[in-house]
Amino acid sequence: MTDEVYMQKAIKLSLTGMGLVNPNPLVGAVIVKNNEIIGEGYHASFGEAHAEVNAINNAVTNCTDATIYITLEPCSHHGKTPPCALKIIDSKIKRAVIGITDPNPLVSGKGIKLLKDAGIEVTIGVLSNEIMRLNEVFIYYITKRTPFVVMKTASTFDGKIATSIGESRWISGEESRKFVHNLRQQYSGIMVGINTVVSDDPELTVRHFMGKKKHPVKIIIDSTARISLKAKALVRRNGSKTIIAVTSKAPSAKIKDLINIGTEVIVCPKTEQGVDLKYLMNELGKMSIDSVLLEGGATLNYSALEQGIVNKAISIVAPKIVGGQNSPTAVAGKGIEQLSNAIKINHLSAKAIGNDILLEGYFNENN
Repeated sequence: MTDEVYMQKAIKLSLTGMGLVNPNPLVGAVIVKNNEIIGEGYHASFGEAHAEVNAINNAVTNCTDATIYITLEPCSHHGKTPPCALKIIDSKIKRAVIGITDPNPLVSGKGIKLLKDAGIEVTIGVLSNEIMRLNEVFIYYITKRTPFVVMKTASTFDGKIATSIGESRWISGEESRKFVHNLRQQYSGIMVGINTVVSDDPELTVRHFMGKKKHPVKIIIDSTARISLKAKALVRRNGSKTIIAVTSKAPSAKIKDLINIGTEVIVCPKTEQGVDLKYLMNELGKMSIDSVLLEGGATLNYSALEQGIVNKAISIVAPKIVGGQNSPTAVAGKGIEQLSNAIKINHLSAKAIGNDILLEGYFNENN
């Protein structure tokens, strides 16, 4: 089989760690000897062994003169685990096929150099575009040190997120709702505005997911700390936590009450829209929150777009029309007056998801 075939197997293995390895990358590894796969591995959870180590440890025979296929350059430094490049060298592997180099500018290329200096033949760039897309969160976070933000919306064919009387369950179909919970599993945080919390009282947890669950950090934008202390989003589940982003307008007594029930509070500078979201993203980045799924509502969506923190848009469009001049849309705010100034989405793709359509695209230079 070709290098691409074995690398595709490594990519498939890497997906097993989706949502469990953040802020680390998704990495898979396959070891081939005499045209047979003798070992496989993937990075399963943050802080645990890396893909290469697992593949070598799982090998059914010795790895002398074998070829290892790795989606990402092996690490060359001591972190939570020893350097994987040294493990590969010690196993007497003859050739390493690497999907992409490590995007971390502090370590990029050093693992490859260790392999080459040890006499290992190295091939780089096999299925690199696919691997980069799967690791877009890691690549962005490791270079920018702020979370990769994905704005998710669900609307009718005519662009409404609810009817004129506020009914919104359910606009999208069952398959789409399961897809959304898979998204929540993938990202480190889920962010909503206080209006959504007040009107819907959401739990902001992962459901409809068959694998190992990891509830995202709940991030609520609440300038004046209006949230009820009994809100479902404040309940801790399986170690998940809630962060409330407020401004100086939030009463100090309410902030103290929130902290006393185990909620973290970040006091942010105030902008015309409320919370300074760029400041908040910097603070979240310091907390190793590498990605945020933005689920609105409409006012927060506009603020996030206007402040330039959104990297990617995911929109689910249902084959329904509800009309209504007062029916809300996915993005509100003051809006943009001139079409020439409209916020543009690039690299747009579309596919069916049940009876709905899933649209994905990226904003400006962020990707």
